[in-house]
Amino acid sequence: MTGRDAGLLAPTWAGTPVAGETDDEAWLRAMVDVEAALARAQARLGVVPDGAAKAISAVSADQLDVVELAVASRGAANPVVAFVPALMKLVPADVAEYVHRGSTSQDILDSATMLVVQRVRALLLADLRRCADALASMAVAHRTTLIAGRTLTQHAVPTAFGLKAAGWLSLVLDSIERLESLVLPAELAGAAGTLAAYVEYGRLAGVDAGEPLIAPFAEELGLAEPVAAWHTLRTPILDVGNALQLVAGALGKIAIDVQVLSRTEIGEVAEPAAEGRGASSAMPQKRNPVLATMIVTAARQVPAQVSVLAASMVAEDERPGGAWHAEWQPLREALRLVGGATHTAAELLAGLEVFPERMAANLALSDGSIVSERLNVALAPVLGKAVAKKLLGEATREASASGKSLRDVLAGKIDTALPLDDLLDPAQYIGDAPALVDRILRRYRA
Repeated sequence: MTGRDAGLLAPTWAGTPVAGETDDEAWLRAMVDVEAALARAQARLGVVPDGAAKAISAVSADQLDVVELAVASRGAANPVVAFVPALMKLVPADVAEYVHRGSTSQDILDSATMLVVQRVRALLLADLRRCADALASMAVAHRTTLIAGRTLTQHAVPTAFGLKAAGWLSLVLDSIERLESLVLPAELAGAAGTLAAYVEYGRLAGVDAGEPLIAPFAEELGLAEPVAAWHTLRTPILDVGNALQLVAGALGKIAIDVQVLSRTEIGEVAEPAAEGRGASSAMPQKRNPVLATMIVTAARQVPAQVSVLAASMVAEDERPGGAWHAEWQPLREALRLVGGATHTAAELLAGLEVFPERMAANLALSDGSIVSERLNVALAPVLGKAVAKKLLGEATREASASGKSLRDVLAGKIDTALPLDDLLDPAQYIGDAPALVDRILRRYRA
């Protein structure tokens, strides 16, 4: 029995645009596109008649039974061996001999994989640009909105929420740049990387159709022209995996910050509300941060998928037994997870609710001790650095234990004309946070 993989256990990508670009049918469409591109490229060189190339290009993947092909693929451990004769049956009898002419399974599937990656990349970039737009607006709106900076889970020094949003924006811009810089090459090499069969078919037609075929084939697919075979030189695949891992990690960082800031006892942000979103099966009061949860889920899984791609770099000879085959599912799952995460992140960030009043209330919880660093700088010239640090440690502990304000405790311990009220004002100790926001925004606008 064969069921449909709809993503029941993968809510991160289920129902998102990437699902339709990474399912079995998507890979089958890409394989059909590659065979058609090969025929057209060979027709340009005179190896295949123009009419045959047109007939092959007219075939639709919808004419093929993907379940039947999937089961048949067990016979050769790859789907192309079963796919080619099925494709040949869909063209006129006198055209069938021109299908897959001179090619090998890995040429077709590697090129199809790059087509799938290219199509998914367009989705990722569109969603990441939506994320960037939302974060840029957030950074501008909250350029000086005070929030507690936290290190090792504790209040550290004041910062601006706009700087946090701008930091998220920086990660998204890194992701966009990494995806845009990816080189996605076609694969055209023949059985052992020599183009021998392509050359031989060219000789029969009286033309040079080996190495000269590479450029038109890549052009027909809209992919980069490879320098040579990469059957066992898997840089393109690992480059894709590493880029996906970067995107997943970047979005995961943003999402886990949202999870923390939306805790009941913190309440500084909230996910956009929607009917039924964040509901619990047992607790009616819950509004779980489910968008962030789905993104974090992806970020935790993608590195494991990419590790298989890295391991598959160790591929023996000119064509490997197992290394290439091991790439297919992890790459697809990484594409799905990152595609779902980017789409979810765009929704999350476009509607993220920000509560400056809660940020201010939380900032006040430490009753001035959050600016101890500033007080230390101010008191060091008066008392000496070591004495000042010891005094502030004692004062903050006393304030916490007694319920007194840090200002009152300090006023009773030091005889100084220092302006304690100003020194204890968090708004006066966010350094150059607004200027740093502006630096990241300049990068975004560029």
